Amino acid sequence: MEPSIEGKVRSEGRGVVLVAGAGGFIGGHLVARLQAQGVANIRAVDRKPLSEWYQLFPDVENRQADLSGLDACKAAVAGVADVYNLAADMGGMGFIESHKAECMLSVLINTHLLMAARDAGVERFFYASSACVYNGDKQTDPKVTALREEDAYPALAEDGYGWEKLFSERMCRHFREDFGMHTRLARFHNVYGPWGTYEGGREKAPAAICRKVIEAKLSGRHEINIWGDGEQTRSFMYIDDCLKGVQTLLAGKFHDPINLGSDQLVSINGLVDIVEGIAGVKLRRSYDLTAPQGVRGRNSDNTLIKAVTGWAPDITLETGLEATYHWIYDQICGARAGAAAE
Repeated sequence: MEPSIEGKVRSEGRGVVLVAGAGGFIGGHLVARLQAQGVANIRAVDRKPLSEWYQLFPDVENRQADLSGLDACKAAVAGVADVYNLAADMGGMGFIESHKAECMLSVLINTHLLMAARDAGVERFFYASSACVYNGDKQTDPKVTALREEDAYPALAEDGYGWEKLFSERMCRHFREDFGMHTRLARFHNVYGPWGTYEGGREKAPAAICRKVIEAKLSGRHEINIWGDGEQTRSFMYIDDCLKGVQTLLAGKFHDPINLGSDQLVSINGLVDIVEGIAGVKLRRSYDLTAPQGVRGRNSDNTLIKAVTGWAPDITLETGLEATYHWIYDQICGARAGAAAE
């Protein structure tokens, strides 16, 4: 078993740390964490205009660039020691079920980043994969058996997004085998937390439920519409656990795909129960059986990550949702106050 390597990052100036997808939810949090750990040379890259980044740090080298192109990737990795590839065109189930081609095109990002990193002599490369790679036939029951890493094969990934992630995992493997690259990758299970999308169609279930509960409370309607029958189950990982796992895995010796997720299984109805408790309300529920639902059940088996690192995500859903709910509440109330003042 490897020891936990949280905090073993490059702060001694031996090279730039590249965060690809830095304008997104996880990327923004990672940049903040690296800064807090004393990393001096951080290059943050995202295709969105800087004004649309979720978090923006003025003392970081911030670049707007589309990393689906090889030339942009070559420029991004120049002088870089570590690459964190978090860049992808994705969102919650409502997005990935209706934007399959766009999700598949993210394969260009990882492929070109790998090629550029190989040619530039990058020392370490992390790729953010997803639990959407897992065989759908193993996820048909809400009382799902937690998914082990080998359950990705025989392959029957989530159409579009999941297949791109599975292919990109193989690319990382073959660049390690053929070119000796230090590639590490983790299969994320539903990351959530503050500074994430909570409206607009790309939000995931925790943020969407928080927003709906807040809107119901503020409006006085005290009703909520839930996608599906509410019995579908998932596990959700708080952002701090995600970042700790990413850095631990990048610094370690284990190179195969590995689950990075909570093993606290909850139904969507149960998720609503928790958020109602935080909000101090009880809502009438209606169900939209025509809405995107994804698989019936998905949970993370953390046997392997515990064996490899001696650790697994352990922030409870109740704790993480408390912080997430209050952040979204402040965003919604702030936006309403701003609109009223205009």
